[in-house]
Amino acid sequence: MKADELRKLDDQQLRAKLKECYEELFNLRFQQVMGKLTATGRPRVVRRDIARIKTILRERELGIEVQETGR
Repeated sequence: MKADELRKLDDQQLRAKLKECYEELFNLRFQQVMGKLTATGRPRVVRRDIARIKTILRERELGIEVQETGR
């Protein structure tokens, strides 16, 4: 997901999304070990989504306002 889309979610929704991402990453790692992973780039995307979500949650904790880029 894009950061702008994630910023529209509230904290509870972000935490739920974070949990989903961790579960997906776990499943992807399991598939990789078993040799059944077909989308080899997906773990990287999920890790980046996790980082985006954590960053947004931390910004909110610190009270940092972020301007939308409008891209």
